[in-house]
Amino acid sequence: WDECIAGSVNGMVYAYSWYLDIVAHGWDALVADDYQSVFPLVHNVKFGIHYLYQPYFTQQLGLFSTGHITPELVSRFLDAIPAKFKYISIQLNTYLRVDYPSAKVIGRITHHLDLIETYPVLSGRYSTNTKRNISRAVAHGITISKGVTPMQMLDLKRESLIVPLKKKQFQMLTRIMTQSLERGVGQLLGAYTQRNELCASAFFLISNGKAIYLLASSGKEGLEQRAMFALVDHFINLHSETPLILDFEGSDIESIARFYKGFGATPCEYNRLVINRLPLILKIFRR
Repeated sequence: WDECIAGSVNGMVYAYSWYLDIVAHGWDALVADDYQSVFPLVHNVKFGIHYLYQPYFTQQLGLFSTGHITPELVSRFLDAIPAKFKYISIQLNTYLRVDYPSAKVIGRITHHLDLIETYPVLSGRYSTNTKRNISRAVAHGITISKGVTPMQMLDLKRESLIVPLKKKQFQMLTRIMTQSLERGVGQLLGAYTQRNELCASAFFLISNGKAIYLLASSGKEGLEQRAMFALVDHFINLHSETPLILDFEGSDIESIARFYKGFGATPCEYNRLVINRLPLILKIFRR
């Protein structure tokens, strides 16, 4: 399985078995041509009804293949989803194009930034507002370091959340960060004030030619001093001139999208797919 994801033209860290084992209540898969093409099925049961869902901290899944992917191939895999799954709500990866009349297809937006060019070229494309906020962080003495731990970041996340995450979600994040760092596919950066206090942090997953901006948190002081602008700029500088795409993981929310666009990132569409096979009397289930 993992060899297929590693060799796929559209492989993503979300699809590795170790990652799915963390985020999924349970998962099976559709497999074709001796693991040349695979399609993870993340599933659960509610009121006796089997359904497929998109797990937390996993923006995109769908079909992964070491060969050429066509809309027809995607449709064949969707046709093969077992009939026992009566409700399906999943998100496909940006590589996939789908024409599937029995599904409701909803466009979603992420933002990508190609890091192959030099840092002066990349930073020259920042918006005026982004440059101003980076300068503000520098003026406040914000420094960036790799020394932050997963627990420190999650403690900061707890303090800064308006809507708290569930205990289970924090446990997932702890496992994702710990295992990613152990496997060499995670990078955790912290922003520190002049008093050497952590005021912002971000966690990136780096795999299959992508650096995914999975999690970020800023305390009150970090927000005031624009620490996250300096942190993302540091990451871009660190990984410039490498064959990486920085995937900001969103967003459809304009204010957040503006932050990503300020670094020169461009919108990239992926699709949410909804298939409702429930009897009419059970349509309320999806609510």
